[in-house]
Amino acid sequence: MNSAAADPDSLVRAAISLYQSGQFEAAASLSRKALKARPAHIGAQSLLGAALNALGQHSKASQIFAELTRREPRNIHHWMNLGTSLQAQRRYAESLDAYAQAGALGEASADFFYNVGLVHFGAGNFEAAWMVFRDAVKLAPDDAEICYQYAVCCDETMRQEDGIDALIGWPRMRGLTTSLLAKIGLLLMKLGELQSAARAIELAARDPKPDPEAILCMIQVQERTNKLKEARAALEALKADPRSNSLGSDLAVAEARLADREGRPQDACDLYAELLAQTSEFHLRHYYLFPRATALDRLGRYDEAYAALEEAHRSQVAYLKLTKPEVAPRKDGPPLKIADFGCVAADVAAWDATGAPALEESPVFIVGFPRSGTTLLEQTLDAHPSLQSMDETRFLHEVIDKMVDDDVGYPESLAGLTTCQLNELRDLYWSRVRTRVVLEPGQRLVDKNPLNLLALPAIRRLFPNARIVLAIRHPCDVILSCYMQHFRAPEFSLLCRDLPSLAAGYRRAFDFWYREAAILRPAAYELHYEASVSAFEPQMRKIAEFLELPWTDAMLATADHASRKGFISSPSYSQVVQPVNTRAIGRWKAYEKYFGGVIPQVQPYLDRWGYGS
Repeated sequence: MNSAAADPDSLVRAAISLYQSGQFEAAASLSRKALKARPAHIGAQSLLGAALNALGQHSKASQIFAELTRREPRNIHHWMNLGTSLQAQRRYAESLDAYAQAGALGEASADFFYNVGLVHFGAGNFEAAWMVFRDAVKLAPDDAEICYQYAVCCDETMRQEDGIDALIGWPRMRGLTTSLLAKIGLLLMKLGELQSAARAIELAARDPKPDPEAILCMIQVQERTNKLKEARAALEALKADPRSNSLGSDLAVAEARLADREGRPQDACDLYAELLAQTSEFHLRHYYLFPRATALDRLGRYDEAYAALEEAHRSQVAYLKLTKPEVAPRKDGPPLKIADFGCVAADVAAWDATGAPALEESPVFIVGFPRSGTTLLEQTLDAHPSLQSMDETRFLHEVIDKMVDDDVGYPESLAGLTTCQLNELRDLYWSRVRTRVVLEPGQRLVDKNPLNLLALPAIRRLFPNARIVLAIRHPCDVILSCYMQHFRAPEFSLLCRDLPSLAAGYRRAFDFWYREAAILRPAAYELHYEASVSAFEPQMRKIAEFLELPWTDAMLATADHASRKGFISSPSYSQVVQPVNTRAIGRWKAYEKYFGGVIPQVQPYLDRWGYGS
């Protein structure tokens, strides 16, 4: 080797070029040669650490960066690199200390806030992550990676609208790789922005050589939109690709989910067991325990399924204590606090409905308790050309929040709302609706959110001519189904943590409905799930008549309609694409021995609706 080639500075410059082109092994090799020639070469040492970090050798990288911070304690880049390498090792406290040193030295870039956000997110401190990611987005609103990670954090903290706002301008963002496009598309789909999601996914699919992460995202999209054959073909091809080793457990999760969808519960069960064996953090085990319990249930192994569910809920509670301590289990009040507040008959008698929307201009509300068959009904109504549904939202509750913020006594003092105020509140509702659906002339909206049964006063005050369908199903089947479901909303997932808590919430919800309905006298139709699946056409004809709609046979092809619709946000998305059947009736009987504390709480409704005990 000539003297020029052996010069450490020349070697470092060559190593930088190799690093920038992704040749990390070669960059590390040249860096070592430079250090052999000059052991104290800062540039060579720094580049070696960066190359090792890129190669996944994070422990060795952090040792190098720690040494560099000792040699040059006022160099911001050393502290940043140390924080990054420690974060990759899940040494979150040490990583935050390193970033704090960089911040104390004046670092305040978007990348700095982004990296600190990643540490908080990895540690499960999602609120702190959200605040830091928000700062990063303010500084770099066109950075695709930063906006995506912020949106992920928004979704995790139940700030879905903020996540949508951050991603909706993705076509104008910089740094859009195929993998990032696929991830943005998948997240937008989950957030209900279907048109924007479809454009992102379509653009990602044009890449003739997508990376494994992008392929996996597209497989998840295919499964989520019920394109199981396409998902299976893509998954088999991905598994044969040596690059798929980089996907880790995410690939196994996709395999397990698809096995379950394909009617292979034993394979799914085994795959989830393997994932659980690899998951030492108790607060993360619920991600695999819930689907494994479902697979065990399908195999008829009911006691094992119930044991898995008990552990799943304990794990999820541990997760919420870590990530949402403000809503962790507490004993300061009953569940579903909104049920404590009701209308006053004298106030309701003074309500003025002048200028209220007519039936044809009002939404159709589908309410009930979650897992009562509301998604099946929604998709059936959506098949009618005069109706259009939207993904489940809390828009009505945003209107209630607005009333509370404006010091309106909700719901006990709504008579004082003027026509102008009511119109403003309706405009707020419809402005939010228009972000999700565009109604054709003559179409009515179907607003399906089961727990809107707790918003009955708002429905009646804003839309006094609206029709409401109350979905009813055997209380024990509902409670079991909720217990088996992996809900994400913190408050509701805590309500579902055990059967007695669920039964208490169920009882409070319907006590509220019937108490308020006696005062408000809504135009409501009680649809029993068991009757609707046993005699589907007669029941749907009654619903059409109640809604004052002409009959159409399209309402009988719910499964076909749901399949064509693509993405369905409800947890029931895999059920509604199947022909209407009675398999879910009486499912709770297999777990009857665990319902001793449930039956007395729901007995009034077993009697009221004729279910017996």
